[in-house]
Amino acid sequence: RSSDLATGGQLVGTLTNLEGEDAFDSSFLGEAEEVVQERISDDELTLIKKPKAHSSASVILRGANDFMVDEMERSLHDSLCVVRRVLESKSLVAGGGAVEAALSIYLENYATMLHSKEQMAIGSFAQSLLSIPRILSVNAAQDASDLVAKLRAYHRSQTDKEKVKYKWYGLDLLEGKVRDNRESGVLEPSMSKVKCLKFATEAAITILRIDDLIKLAPEKKPDEEMDY
Repeated sequence: RSSDLATGGQLVGTLTNLEGEDAFDSSFLGEAEEVVQERISDDELTLIKKPKAHSSASVILRGANDFMVDEMERSLHDSLCVVRRVLESKSLVAGGGAVEAALSIYLENYATMLHSKEQMAIGSFAQSLLSIPRILSVNAAQDASDLVAKLRAYHRSQTDKEKVKYKWYGLDLLEGKVRDNRESGVLEPSMSKVKCLKFATEAAITILRIDDLIKLAPEKKPDEEMDY
């Protein structure tokens, strides 16, 4: 199927027309400058070079063993998925915990405006968002408390018009500091970020709705059921 897209050809399921006679339309044919069969490693591959259309391409991965090739394939797949998400989202946000820190500060300020028990729920949700930059810091063997405190300080000060650029500030886990992740190229598709927050919130709500617990008695072993 991918070769049809690459050469501009059309996939044909049968070579007969409605009358049962053999017929073929030349417009179904694809076009490429060269089609060759080459041996790469232990496999014979058919290579279509310089096709008419450039809507698809194949990537050949080679490694020392199957484990390395599998890891390369997973990494390449993840990279292509990120590119696809960016094209679908058409917008980017800063990575490194920048979104979570900014959203946490905003929700904390919003919670103080409420005069009901919802203030506690929103405040707890704001604190839970900080678990993302905290976990990132711990995984990078950095001081999580210090980095999260600095990150919060930057995002809290972005209310000043002269410090609006601080909204792009996130964690630099290699150097163990806070930096402008937009300039550093640490970005995430906004669609993925929104979906992650939405799914995590829905999972938390589902758990909180469980108000009953059914505990099953442990199954007895055959030896325990026998009477002596």
